[in-house]
Amino acid sequence: MIEEEEPELRIVWDEELKEIQAQIMGEVQIEILQDIIKERFGVDVTFDSGKVVYKETISDRVVGVGHFEPLRHYAEVHLLLEPGERGSGLRFASQCSEDELGKNWQNLILTHLEEKKHKGVLTGSEITDMKITLVNGRAHKKHTQGGDFREATYRAVRQGLKQAKSILLEPYYSFRLEIPEKMVGRAMTDIEQMKGTWEILSMDGEMAVLGGSAPVVTMRNYHKDVVAYTGGYGRLFCSFKGYEPCHNSEEVIESIGYDSEKDKDNPTGSIFCANGAGFSVSWDRVQDYMHLESYFSKRENSLSEKPNMTRTNTEPERWIDPDEIDAIIERTYYANRGRKSAWKKRKSARESYYRSVTPIPIRRHEEPKEEYLLVDGYNIIHAWPELKDLVDDHMDVARNKLQDILSNYQGIRKCHIILVFDAYRIPGDVERIIDHNNIHIVYTKEAQTADQYIEKFVHDHHKKYRILVATSDAVEQMIIRGKGADLITPMELREEIQRTNEAAIQAYRRKHGMKPNYLGDSLTLDTRDYMQELFDEDVE
Repeated sequence: MIEEEEPELRIVWDEELKEIQAQIMGEVQIEILQDIIKERFGVDVTFDSGKVVYKETISDRVVGVGHFEPLRHYAEVHLLLEPGERGSGLRFASQCSEDELGKNWQNLILTHLEEKKHKGVLTGSEITDMKITLVNGRAHKKHTQGGDFREATYRAVRQGLKQAKSILLEPYYSFRLEIPEKMVGRAMTDIEQMKGTWEILSMDGEMAVLGGSAPVVTMRNYHKDVVAYTGGYGRLFCSFKGYEPCHNSEEVIESIGYDSEKDKDNPTGSIFCANGAGFSVSWDRVQDYMHLESYFSKRENSLSEKPNMTRTNTEPERWIDPDEIDAIIERTYYANRGRKSAWKKRKSARESYYRSVTPIPIRRHEEPKEEYLLVDGYNIIHAWPELKDLVDDHMDVARNKLQDILSNYQGIRKCHIILVFDAYRIPGDVERIIDHNNIHIVYTKEAQTADQYIEKFVHDHHKKYRILVATSDAVEQMIIRGKGADLITPMELREEIQRTNEAAIQAYRRKHGMKPNYLGDSLTLDTRDYMQELFDEDVE
């Protein structure tokens, strides 16, 4: 009740210490508070000697990374921590692209930043005078929940603080000291010993007035000394000035004895996942495991890249929009096939929500290229119902079934297929390429995701090959589209494989003079498999 009436007292219950705590400015305030509690509640309250409320800040720019990925959870947050002006408190902002992380997730991260008093790593004191900016983040369409970003956000702040050069701050008084003129020398010596600063404001022959500032911890009981050595003629007026660097930080840090890495309620490390189980990574190794590119290295790369304005063709290039792209591909690339390619069944460039990052120039006299299909393995497994049902208990079975489906498809389609699986969570793992029948299977190396492998392949080979990428990752779709590859969603790939299998069966029947089963031909593969299971059960 008193705290609601006088918020500056900051009266709170500390659950860990089982104490009622109040922030006060001196003994006079203690006496007033005791009288109020006695009069209104009939309780005699005593106060211990108390302790100074320290705070912490930083002196350099760092990016903190928080990752939270126990089984079936996922969130990664990158925060830029910058020192602010003294007394500015904490400010929060976001400069993360919505292509990388949805606006709803960004707002949730900012809410988590504001909802908590974040502890520093020197003494566990509250941090202040900082700007914290969300610069990157990643969610998982299936596994991310709101609480995952809370964990990742808190860990990102702490991991950043561990990297930065932290500064311990202590509260300072601004004071006005009125004393007899002959006592000025004594007062100056006292203030210097209290690690304070002073100046003489006025002297009239009898009384002198000094003003300045000093740490609260050294000056909080000085009024008693003033009364004693001036014989009651001196007066000290103090007001809260703000926080400044601590005058004896090493001594304070040692006396408090806070160990940031043993604070279980405020962890500095992150949780990653490998082989179906989460494992903890210490703060100094998080950047070796993180999934997103470092903010500073990404910024350096963008600044170092300069546009090449040189043109070798004297004829000016004509830029075309997605509708024209589809029309040209339909007229030229598929013209000699006698029928539309099954791959063309996916959405047109205009219908699709992933757009070209830059305009695409018309390329004349282009020779037909070999076709490559790159498949994000785990993305497809979680998207196809018949594979998704196998994931919880039989991930190996799901992988093998996908391999067999793509192998059969390659035998009909005659394109190069590369199936990519993430293995980046396995410490020390190297990139492995395995040939399974007629397709290539890639297991990525440590710290390299399937997305990154596919991006690199497209970047290195898009001029030489015609590349189609199967994924539902929205960020990946934007990147791949911008690098010159075509896209197909997991469900569109599934439908394409079904149509190709149907066409192959019909062609085989016609070649061997077999009469078609019109009822069977009108059914999808899923329906046919279900009816076959029913038939097998009846036979048994």
